[in-house]
Amino acid sequence: GHTTGPSLNNDKIYKFAYSAEVYVDQVKASLQKSAGYRISSGVDVNLLWRNPDNDDDQLIKITIRDVQIENVNERPAAKNIFKGKSTEKIIRKEYLEALQRPIILELVRGKVKNFYSYQNEPGFTQNIKRGLASLFQLQLHSGAAREVDISGNCNTTYHVRQDQVTKIKDLESCEIEKQGFTSHNKILDVTTKATSATIYVLEDSFIKSIKAEENYVSLLNSRRKTGSKIVSKQKLELKSVEAGAGLIAAKQVASVIKTLDSSYVAVTLVAEPVKSECKKCPSLSEHWKSIREYMYPEKLSKAEAARSFLSFIQNIRKATKEEILQIIRSENKELLPQVVDAVTSAQTPESLEAILEFLDFKDASTSILQERFLYACGFASHPSENLLKSLTAIFKGDIANEEMRETLVTVMGALIRKLCEKEGCKLPAVVEAKRVILSRLEKAKKDDNVRMYLLALKNALLPEAIPLLLKYAESGEGPISNLAATALQRYDPSFLTKEVKKTMNRIYHQNRQVHEKTVRTTAAAIILNSNPSYMEVKNILLSIGELSLEMNKYMLSMIQDILQFEMPSSKRVRQVLKDMRVHNYDRFAKMGSSSAYSGYVTRGPDVSSTYSLDILYSGSGILRRSNVNIHVFDRNAELHASQVVIEAQGLESIIAATPDEGEENLDSFAGMSAILFDVQLRPVTFFQGYGDLMSKMFSATGDPINVVKGLILLTDHSQEIQLQSGPRASTEFLGGLAIDISGGMEFSLWYRESKTNVKNRIAMFTAGNTEVDSFFMKTGMETSLEIETALDFISTVQFSQYPFLVCMQMDRVESPFRRYVTKYESLPSGRRYTAKRGKAELLAGNEFPLHQENSNMCRKVFGAKSDSSSNWF
Repeated sequence: GHTTGPSLNNDKIYKFAYSAEVYVDQVKASLQKSAGYRISSGVDVNLLWRNPDNDDDQLIKITIRDVQIENVNERPAAKNIFKGKSTEKIIRKEYLEALQRPIILELVRGKVKNFYSYQNEPGFTQNIKRGLASLFQLQLHSGAAREVDISGNCNTTYHVRQDQVTKIKDLESCEIEKQGFTSHNKILDVTTKATSATIYVLEDSFIKSIKAEENYVSLLNSRRKTGSKIVSKQKLELKSVEAGAGLIAAKQVASVIKTLDSSYVAVTLVAEPVKSECKKCPSLSEHWKSIREYMYPEKLSKAEAARSFLSFIQNIRKATKEEILQIIRSENKELLPQVVDAVTSAQTPESLEAILEFLDFKDASTSILQERFLYACGFASHPSENLLKSLTAIFKGDIANEEMRETLVTVMGALIRKLCEKEGCKLPAVVEAKRVILSRLEKAKKDDNVRMYLLALKNALLPEAIPLLLKYAESGEGPISNLAATALQRYDPSFLTKEVKKTMNRIYHQNRQVHEKTVRTTAAAIILNSNPSYMEVKNILLSIGELSLEMNKYMLSMIQDILQFEMPSSKRVRQVLKDMRVHNYDRFAKMGSSSAYSGYVTRGPDVSSTYSLDILYSGSGILRRSNVNIHVFDRNAELHASQVVIEAQGLESIIAATPDEGEENLDSFAGMSAILFDVQLRPVTFFQGYGDLMSKMFSATGDPINVVKGLILLTDHSQEIQLQSGPRASTEFLGGLAIDISGGMEFSLWYRESKTNVKNRIAMFTAGNTEVDSFFMKTGMETSLEIETALDFISTVQFSQYPFLVCMQMDRVESPFRRYVTKYESLPSGRRYTAKRGKAELLAGNEFPLHQENSNMCRKVFGAKSDSSSNWF
């Protein structure tokens, strides 16, 4: 009869050999050394029934027999985990019996219309049968179709050439219950690719052989050499056709199924999610005891701290609220901040409930823990709407510590931005948090409150907040106007409308009122960074020469940096400079010590990082602002890894100098503000007011003030994969950072010298685990990368003469870098095979050259002074 699907002959039994193999390895590796396993068996297929009204509607019976489990690659006897074990022993008797119970498929025109099996069958064996049944689904004409099989409902394309059919399944398109999450920022994320192809060879209108292969590749974006692949292969080959039982006569499918076995039920062909129980896994508290010693504050710049942090998060994610609370409530105050980092970073509903039950914002004595919790929320890799909702509720309640209130609203801003970037701007919690911040800013009277909401907007970067920021930038008091301007500077230039540019030009050129140097230079930077017009650049260049000495020198340096570093606006600047009236030698030969400079920290095949360093002084040699930035970027994304700004004002009176024009009435102030991984943190004040300054100066030990200390989860990728041969696989990549940033400012009146110092101590650990979980064994590969490094930035100023001497130093210490790969195969009994390879190297330290002018200055500073550093106050 005429059919459009494969057709079986009556009274025959088709005997096939079947194998399903799994390999796990590094992306570029050949499969000869991979971890994995092979299941092989015989498969018998025979026709039970053909529809009398439609001979393309057939019922076939499929039986698995003679199951064998073996290594996918030859292992010497000592390394073979299956040695001396029968299949029944490896799989367990009840599973083997389940696997060998036959299944029935109803095929209509080659597609599986119904899959009949037993209801109470273990999910693992059912999935192996689904994987085999899915192979029998095929169409005999070229074209695309949506098909349901073990992988879900997927886009499938067939190419037919005579007796060969190729089936390509688009795994990205499969609709199946997916579990997992991924990091907020692309640079910290993992790229995944998946492919599936099956080749059928037909003979005598039925299947002669099937070869299927599926590949899953995961790569770390920041280092594409680090990654993993899972290869799953299935093979079915016809060995013989023998005489078999006759057909069952019946009108309907249902009556045939009843005749065979009344226990048969139709079940879906889509895989069911299964996970094997872990029998020997430690409890959360046992795990914590094993890593506790690495989590003391003084050990936080070691890779072991970052590694322990990641493994702790993985275990917290499996824990109940009670188990988590038990650890939090029993830990001492030295270790608690690190526990809070980990519990908050776990981001499960249970961990959030536990930490919120433990923290009491009405109690000022636990503000250290509150701050660690809030920052961990700000750095959340995949924040939930519920997290923002909880924080907004806390904000509306009583908060004992005013600084925590500031930190809280700043972090709400960061979460608004993250949720909006993931298409969540219209979620009720986001809408409410935006409303709270914007409406309270409108009503705010006190500067402190205004500042707090502006910090939140500096994180949220809402397009609708731009008009408010413009208002404060142009008409606010110094610090407020400065904050609003730096918030505008964080927006993508595409958001900066004509109105923004007009306002920035008015501020820079002081058309309406006098502005502080810090705000004017920020306004200039915004103009020059957002596709400036010819006239805008020309007016800025013409203003150079009319400014106060130091601001003049700073602007000059900024323009030179744009040209040297080939920034986007460099073409426009070159074009304007050709106009000789602007390029007047006198204008460009100004003295001064301020500067702006950019360069590369690293340049790699996948990711590069740059630093920029700018320093603005007042005319009397006192620091007004120093700004150190590190940006990391790849071809499609950028990450503001860190910014440390130290600002000072009104300090002229200490050295009996004259303040700059327009700055006569500034209050004495020095402080520091930081951005870490795109999140603006709450600024820290060194001193406020002349009295505070004097008392601190005479007690100054020069001890750096801690800005950030803690553990941050950066890379957070988890993906569950359903392999088409039946097993479940998972890929996890976690990247953690143990960080310690401190900064300080010291004066020596005696030596007329000041020093600013920013120290960054960092340990990074990235752990990847790719695992295939079959109920009888697990196989996979763990990868790890670790690096410990420190970046120091020191600027020394001698203001005993003018122009004063400034020496900037930026050093990176020698850094150990280690990477390991471990492939494994293990049985539930604990029998395990592992192969570990590693490499450790020392990355050389580096003193960044900065610019020539700076190198000359440093020689003078360090040549000019004997060891004065021991004589600080």
